[in-house]
Amino acid sequence: SAPPEEPVVIGLAAVGPDSMQAAIVGISLARGGRTVYVPIGHRGLAVGDQVSWPAVREVITPLLADPRVPKWCHDAKRLCIILRRHGADLAGVAHDVMLASYLINPEQGDHSMPDVAMKFADRYLVSWKQRLHDAGTGRRAVEVDDLAPEEVAQHLAQEAEVIRELGPVLEERLRRDGLWELYRGMELPLVDVLVTAEMNGVRLDTAYLAQLSREMDAQIDRLTREIYRLAGEEFNINSPKQLSRILFEKLKLPVLKQTKTGPSTDHEVLEALAAEHELVALLLDYRQVTKLKSTYVDALPSLIHPETGRVHTTFNQAVTATGRLSSANPNLQNIPVRTEEGRRIRKAFIPEGPDWLMLKADYSQIELRVLAHMSGDEVLIDAFRRGQDIHTRTASEVFGVPPEQVSPEMRSAAKAINFGIVYGISSFGLARGTGLSQQDAQRYIEDYFRRYPGVRRYIDTVIETARERGYVTTLFGRRRYLPDLRSRNWARRSFAERTAMNTPIQGTAADIIKLAMVEVHRRLRAEGLRARLVLQVHDELVLEVPKEELERTASLLRDSMVNVVQLAVPLVVDVEAGPNWLDTEPVPLEGAAHA
Repeated sequence: SAPPEEPVVIGLAAVGPDSMQAAIVGISLARGGRTVYVPIGHRGLAVGDQVSWPAVREVITPLLADPRVPKWCHDAKRLCIILRRHGADLAGVAHDVMLASYLINPEQGDHSMPDVAMKFADRYLVSWKQRLHDAGTGRRAVEVDDLAPEEVAQHLAQEAEVIRELGPVLEERLRRDGLWELYRGMELPLVDVLVTAEMNGVRLDTAYLAQLSREMDAQIDRLTREIYRLAGEEFNINSPKQLSRILFEKLKLPVLKQTKTGPSTDHEVLEALAAEHELVALLLDYRQVTKLKSTYVDALPSLIHPETGRVHTTFNQAVTATGRLSSANPNLQNIPVRTEEGRRIRKAFIPEGPDWLMLKADYSQIELRVLAHMSGDEVLIDAFRRGQDIHTRTASEVFGVPPEQVSPEMRSAAKAINFGIVYGISSFGLARGTGLSQQDAQRYIEDYFRRYPGVRRYIDTVIETARERGYVTTLFGRRRYLPDLRSRNWARRSFAERTAMNTPIQGTAADIIKLAMVEVHRRLRAEGLRARLVLQVHDELVLEVPKEELERTASLLRDSMVNVVQLAVPLVVDVEAGPNWLDTEPVPLEGAAHA
């Protein structure tokens, strides 16, 4: 009966491959100076020595579900998913030391409990992995539910003690670094959105995938025969050694790169050699199809959850250095969209049922719009405000021709420049990507900066400021430290400079879509709509929606995404719907602005 503002530190021991399949072993609650551990699912324990989960749930639900009682923990998303799957909602998460640690140092990579304890409290904690390893006898792997309740209770009590100690320390650090608003207003509210999206999962058309797998088998077969024919013999295409014999000894192609074991046959080398011989182009196709088939077409059906019948990815909120989300097990953000083969995989993602549709909304050229805003470049801002095609406008500026005389080749070169500038592209990189000569590429980059002087100034200022401070920030204050800006090694320093140019742009775009996700989630609930967010792929949100709610949901979606932040240029969102993730058409909406 502590005062309501006294935080409760929650710890959960669970066993299973991931949050969506984990079973609760025990729960620990710490408040004030007291810690309670309730054993629920320890193996080899007499039933009388444990409490059944329904009995525990009845007692703790009022506390867990009360948003006025602040909850502190490590990895709130995992806790929320496991508890919600077991019929208990967790509300009022006020501190997640994993997310706090990530915001303070996103380059770190590891924000596990022992890591956070050591970094911010100088305390040594044993990891679960180490504890299980130490308890093992070697005969079989020991799981958390094999441990004695006393041992698990002690483990969670130690973690709780550190979390309680870290709360004020991390808050002070977040406030000092100007990250508190980002933490409380964006990252913590996003947890609930991701919990919902992960638990929703996404439905797969398994019959279609089986058919696609057969078609790809036939395609691989055709490619293999054709490669053998051009090589004049059969060989193991997947063996780098045999392949390099064919390419460099038999076909006498130039060796572009050496490895320890001989000439390299990696993707980059093959790309460069593709124009030299037909076999190489077929080889690239062969590799692409076999990779897609094994990674997605054949793997996805085996990842369907036995109870939900859907695939549940895990969104990582504390991994990338820019603030973007990443996706794993399976990674659904990585399905290639630029190739016909990759797009066919998207067709396998389908909605709940025949009366539902897939609805997708993506930001049009968000990184360039962010660049316009952050650089304050008047020409760029003007182009976006007028709703002009930005690549045509850039081509017109750089090539010195009126917009109506811009050829498709000019536009695609301008597109490469537009997107490349933010990544600190070199004349060499631009030439390689567009087929221009390096001399022309250099001239175009110089012309670009002459036409968009604000962008030049912005880039110089960002790098200079970052060198002084040691970090860059996004529009919302997210930080990324770049110690290599002061490196004496040219390669490391120039990589850090390119990172300094790009992180504020990419990171701000990531922040905007996170805020949009929070807003969309809130409004769908507030308006009682049944649509569910199923995927986020960087600049794109994917939902499934009942047909009769399509217009309302699409309009809410676009409205939330467009108005989530006011920049110097309008944000434009393209909204489409259809029977699967691939075959979609624009949803006609009132006052739709198209860029």
